[in-house]
Amino acid sequence: MNIIIVGCGKVGFTLAKSLTEEGHDITVIDNKAEHLEAAQALDVQTLLGNGTSFKIQEEAGVSEADIFIAVTDQDEVNLLSCLVAGRASGCKTVARVRSPQYYEEISYIKQVMGTSLIINPEYATAMEIDHLIRIPSAMEVDTFAKGRVELLKMKVPEGSMLDGMSVPQFSFVFNREILICIIERGNECIVPNGQTEIRAGDLMYVIMPPQSARKFCEAIRLPFKPIKNVMLLGGGTIAYYLAKKLIANGMNVKIVEKNPDRCETLSEMLPKAQIVYGDATDHGTLLEEGLPGMDAFVALTSIDEENVFLSLYANQKAPKAKKITKNSRIDLKDIAIDLPVGSMVSPKEITAEYISRFVRSQQNAYSAQIEAVYRLADNRVEALEFHLTEECAVTGKTLMELPIRQGILVCCIVRDGKVITPSGRDRMEKGDIVIVCTTHKNIHDITYILEESYRKKVGA
Repeated sequence: MNIIIVGCGKVGFTLAKSLTEEGHDITVIDNKAEHLEAAQALDVQTLLGNGTSFKIQEEAGVSEADIFIAVTDQDEVNLLSCLVAGRASGCKTVARVRSPQYYEEISYIKQVMGTSLIINPEYATAMEIDHLIRIPSAMEVDTFAKGRVELLKMKVPEGSMLDGMSVPQFSFVFNREILICIIERGNECIVPNGQTEIRAGDLMYVIMPPQSARKFCEAIRLPFKPIKNVMLLGGGTIAYYLAKKLIANGMNVKIVEKNPDRCETLSEMLPKAQIVYGDATDHGTLLEEGLPGMDAFVALTSIDEENVFLSLYANQKAPKAKKITKNSRIDLKDIAIDLPVGSMVSPKEITAEYISRFVRSQQNAYSAQIEAVYRLADNRVEALEFHLTEECAVTGKTLMELPIRQGILVCCIVRDGKVITPSGRDRMEKGDIVIVCTTHKNIHDITYILEESYRKKVGA
């Protein structure tokens, strides 16, 4: 696909890199030469100029573009760029919009401007953190089928009943309600089969209905104490969205913010939250405000290194608390991966993933629509949600009859709202939602889970 990206900051660069790796033709527009110099290493076309300019867009080839994406740091520039592109070519348009005021009017803006997708990085990040807080033992939480199914990343604890258990035994013990999709063991990434054994220390991705999470965690000796008291360090936009969501869920929220004007604003916007004026890096302040008694701790300051150190301190004073650390730097994430800072979230990566998911959904084959894509295990695995809109090569036969490629696992089938953990005797049917985990990259058609020779035989 021909894709134009306006803005080559952190989000734009990450997005350009991801979409280039998926084989798309990318043109990047930015008004800063240094940003474009970095992008040239990605094998993309670059153009220096203002993305709102029709002349610049025309030079970038907007008339031939399939998708136009605006991710500068200015909402107005993004919205105007998309408006110009949409009128100029009729292509799909995507805008990054960060202002809470604009985001509250998202439906109206999309309707009037014809924007295909509006993504708010801060809101999306807050919702990711909310999922993590709701399931304290999970390191990652991804949702499918409009919330009917969740994919959880968890670490198998020492002394767990799972240590030494085979995958078939696991299926029997949990009555086929829960399925292990992926196991990370050191540098190895395993798509499990009947011979796979689970070991203590494994990082496993398990798929299940949301109501099964508590029972599962308790069975394998992972804590599942409902979180009641949450401390947020930093009172930015993410903290606002997150606090609003947590309060609506009945939690007590305390926000520590060092800017007095922002404290006053938050007090007006969040009357049910406790707003504390203070420096989060002052350990005395954190102790005075009850850090050791918190159930969850979220470091959301604007400085990534500060967030890491704050989470390390929280691990000392509140070791049982759920810890979540905001981080936007890939190099810092690699360094901190083995540190006890809990789950790390990146607004930049979340935004790029949302947009990449939208792009993938526009490559639909006639037989299935891609509803969701998640990258797992340091991008070595993808989890995809397909909606089977037509009969095709994967329907009508049992899974054991289909020649499914190695490295691919059909994890879940949702039929008429019912969640099915599939066995070899189950079938995929028209209308189903099917969730697949795979070590293969860039699958955009459900039939690509089958061996190539079989696809050619049936004309898929």
